[in-house]
Amino acid sequence: MNRRLVLWRHGRTQWNLDHRFQGQLDVPLDEAGLAQAAAAAKQLAQLPPTAIISSDLGRAQVTAGHLAALTGLPVMLDERLRETYAGGWQGLERDELVAKYSDELALWAGGSDLRPGGGERRSEVAARMVAAIDEALADIPDGGTLVVATHGGAARAAVGELLRLPVEHWSILGVLTNCAWSVLSERPDAAGTIGWRLEEYNARSLPETAFGDDR
Repeated sequence: MNRRLVLWRHGRTQWNLDHRFQGQLDVPLDEAGLAQAAAAAKQLAQLPPTAIISSDLGRAQVTAGHLAALTGLPVMLDERLRETYAGGWQGLERDELVAKYSDELALWAGGSDLRPGGGERRSEVAARMVAAIDEALADIPDGGTLVVATHGGAARAAVGELLRLPVEHWSILGVLTNCAWSVLSERPDAAGTIGWRLEEYNARSLPETAFGDDR
C-alpha cells in the first residue's frame, strides 16, 4: 500500500490568541481562523483527498467543511479525533496555569504522560486517535489520501504513535500552528510490516517528490 495521511490542525480561535487552554471545550473559529481554513483548504484540495474525517468539535468541523466544499467530499465526524480532555485546566489562561499548576505544567511541557487537570494521558489520546484513523484508512485505496481535521495536541500524539516513538519523546515534535498540517506516507519496514514515514511536519505547503539513497 502507498497511502498518504494528512493530520490538519483547525484554524485559530480567540482562545488560541488569548493562550487559554481549550481542551474539549467547543470554542469557535475567529475571523482569522476562518480565513486560515479557507486558504489551507485551497492547498489541500490539490492533493487531492480521497476522504475527510474530522473531530466533532466545531472548530475542527468548520475547518474540514472548507475542504469539503471545494472537493465535494462528505466530512465524517468522529469524537475520537477530539483534543485532549484536560479536566480542571480547561478554560484557564497560561498565567493561571503557571500560578496554580506550575510543577505539573513543567512536567507536561517536558513530555510527561501525566493527566493534565486530571484528564487524559497523551498515550490515551494517541490510542483513540489511531483507532479512528485505522478505521477510516480501511476504505482508502492504494495511492489514496485521508485528511484528518483535528487539534494540535491530538495530532502530535497521533504522529508520535504512528511513528512508533516512545511517548516520552513526543515532545521533540513541535507545536502545530493553526491550520498547518503534517503528512505521513506508508512504508514497509525491514520485515515487510507497513509503517509510516513523516514527509512534512507543521507545513503549509504540499509535499514534493524527493529522491534519496533509501528510495
